[in-house]
Amino acid sequence: MGKSDDNGFCCRATFPVVGMSCAACAARVNKILSKQHGVVEANVNYATATVQVTFDPRECSPEVMRRAVEDGGYGLVIDGAGDAGSAESRRRREYVRLKRQTIGAAMLSVIIMAVSMAWGGNLWADCTSWVLASVVLFVFGRRFFVNAWKQLVHGTANMDTLVANSTGIAYLFSVFNLLFPDFWRQRGIEPHLYFEAAGMIVAFILLGRLLEDRAKHKTSAAIRKLSGLRPRTVTLATEDGERTVSVENTRPGDIVIVKPGERIAVDGVVIDGESYVDESMLNGEPLPGAKHEGDTVYAGSVNQRGTFRFRAAKTGSDTMLAQIIRMVEDAQGSKAPVQKLVDRVAGIFVPAVITIALMVFVAWWVLADSEGFVRGLHAMMTVMIIACPCALGLATPTALIVGIGKGAESGILVKDAISLETARRVDTVLLDKTGTVTEGHPSVTDTMWVEGRESTRPLFAVLERSSGHPLAEAVAEAFGTGDGVRPDSFESVTGMGVRGIVGGRHCLAGSASLLREGGVPLPRSLADAARRWSDEAKTVVWFAVDGEAVGVAAITDRIKPSSPAAIGHLTEMGIDVHMLTGDSEDAARAVAAKAGIRHCHAAMLPDGKAQFVKRLQAEGHVVAMAGDGINDSAALATADLSIAMGKGSDIAMETAMITLLSSDLGKIAEAIRLSQLTIRTVRQNLFWAFVYNIIAIPVAAGALYPLTGHLLDPMIGGAAMAMSSVSVVTNSLRLKRKSIHAGGRADAVPAGQETGQTNVKPNKMKQQFKVEGMMCNNCRTHVEKALNSLDGVTATVTLNPPMAVIESGRELTLDEVQAVVSEKAGDYRVSRM
Repeated sequence: MGKSDDNGFCCRATFPVVGMSCAACAARVNKILSKQHGVVEANVNYATATVQVTFDPRECSPEVMRRAVEDGGYGLVIDGAGDAGSAESRRRREYVRLKRQTIGAAMLSVIIMAVSMAWGGNLWADCTSWVLASVVLFVFGRRFFVNAWKQLVHGTANMDTLVANSTGIAYLFSVFNLLFPDFWRQRGIEPHLYFEAAGMIVAFILLGRLLEDRAKHKTSAAIRKLSGLRPRTVTLATEDGERTVSVENTRPGDIVIVKPGERIAVDGVVIDGESYVDESMLNGEPLPGAKHEGDTVYAGSVNQRGTFRFRAAKTGSDTMLAQIIRMVEDAQGSKAPVQKLVDRVAGIFVPAVITIALMVFVAWWVLADSEGFVRGLHAMMTVMIIACPCALGLATPTALIVGIGKGAESGILVKDAISLETARRVDTVLLDKTGTVTEGHPSVTDTMWVEGRESTRPLFAVLERSSGHPLAEAVAEAFGTGDGVRPDSFESVTGMGVRGIVGGRHCLAGSASLLREGGVPLPRSLADAARRWSDEAKTVVWFAVDGEAVGVAAITDRIKPSSPAAIGHLTEMGIDVHMLTGDSEDAARAVAAKAGIRHCHAAMLPDGKAQFVKRLQAEGHVVAMAGDGINDSAALATADLSIAMGKGSDIAMETAMITLLSSDLGKIAEAIRLSQLTIRTVRQNLFWAFVYNIIAIPVAAGALYPLTGHLLDPMIGGAAMAMSSVSVVTNSLRLKRKSIHAGGRADAVPAGQETGQTNVKPNKMKQQFKVEGMMCNNCRTHVEKALNSLDGVTATVTLNPPMAVIESGRELTLDEVQAVVSEKAGDYRVSRM
């Protein structure tokens, strides 16, 4: 997968990496690629076995990078690098091979241990253990020695080096003791064999890698789920009738037919028919949306009922779904700031462990009694086998992959790991009013004209039609189409309105400030009406022609039903919410009061919003700005965290740090909760990985020997090392089960706090039922009232589509729902969706 980058001619591509066995390998590959001329940045993700490279194709090519990586002892797959199917096929083949090796090694190791315990000391038993251990190490565990040799040839070391050294030393020492036992007996030392230890170590580590591979595969389930939304075929309407073709053969302009239950293959615009389309996998919205002629449909969404046709607009890698997948892949491949420290540690970890192991061996040999050599060898093996750089390498990427994937499933797209880290620290959220707090679909509710001047309405319809502002669209829709007339000149005055010449007449439409700036007096009658409407939280638009005020209109934009609750959740989390708007003070305060916003700032121009962000930052606040990504571009660029709201072409997906595919303000709180949970998991993983090594290595070296009189068994060390990696990945997978929704367990964490108790509602289960027989709003009301009479149930019923969304602390049966509807609402039929 590749795409252009913002840096001139630079490209960004992701390639699978072959041969990495630990974090030290990932650090080595990262170092090799970063040194290549023309490579701007390389990020190796050990958890996904991929590398994301930003490079200048004029100075470096994938072939050059492949050769460099191969020279370092690894492999870089550049043919079909972006083919998810081929990558999955390679992973499956490797998993099957690893599974066979694990089973074989485990079976033989158990036999070796049984023979050693039952008949140890007998020549035939010891020779049998030798033969079986040879098979375990050099057949089933061959990968460790091959990879260790490759690392040695290139002057490096990794986890395989530690495994090969420890098991190889145990094996050779045991062979020597078996063949030359008198060498030790003459020195008063009873020779010991470690064939069972060498075999069990290999078996444990193979088992650990098998479990680790399975767990890592689960972390990337979200991206596979998104990729699976793309159907393989599509039905086209042609002159010869319907024709089914591969989705790759679809081109913009093709007419696509979608039947009930089918998944939409490409983005486009409905041209015939209507239906309800489920877009929940893209934006997290539970209810299907009605689609009519002129509406946009997106690849990956599911048609619910009717059949419709649409004209393909975007195909292949240009679709909304492809953009989402690309963003998630890029984000999952990015590195958190703390990962740089981990990479430095991983880069020197293996050489440091080998040095410590040798020092431990020498210390035991020199300082201990006659058993010092054997105990030193024992301790050296255990130190090398118990040390685990893999847990360090997996700590951050696995948590990020799960967290970012979980966000994508909920319609929250995170640009990179830094954005996720920033969201956790946000303590102030700034909201644009129009389209963010409100629905963004204003309409004209009141007008007043100077006597005899209402005939100028068409002039303003023409003028406002040239503006893209939602308020202007409301005026144009209310005042007429303008009969296709264009203004002779047009100018948008930022934050005030528009002016231009229509039919030779100079027209102004906008705020009172715009008219005052143009020297136009405001009649008292119009000013009184404007003041009254402003007190009602309506936006006032003034109109003037040839230097005379001729009328005034009131426009209102409904607050989104979800806004008050969403703002309440942010406040409960300890986050200050500010609303910024260019509207009048009275209108802004009225909207803020209804939405539950304590701080509102009216009559703000775009540069004023940016200055306000800077002022808050200077006071020490971490500021998030949520807007449409266009009118608020300056403030979004200035904020610590920029959040674009909406979907499709209406959002700045490439520039925003977080993109919310839904316009629901509640997604902001969910994004912050997601970041808190993900970063907390990263910290838990890193704590465990570092503490494990800090404790395990001294114990393996014999730190507890003075107290217990025993050294740690190398087999136990191998098991501990294997489980350390698995535990880190498993802890990351716990994120998938945690709720980020309002009322979820452990979600409402105040900004900047990672511990402490909070009063949160228990998890609620959401169910959807189809309700047939409702004909009007009264029917809908009766059904909703009946459902809400159930204990602990919160129900919302809609006519279009005719369905009920029920939230409760338990799963309701269909019979239970039907019974209460029939008893308390009437003859309506309920079924599962």
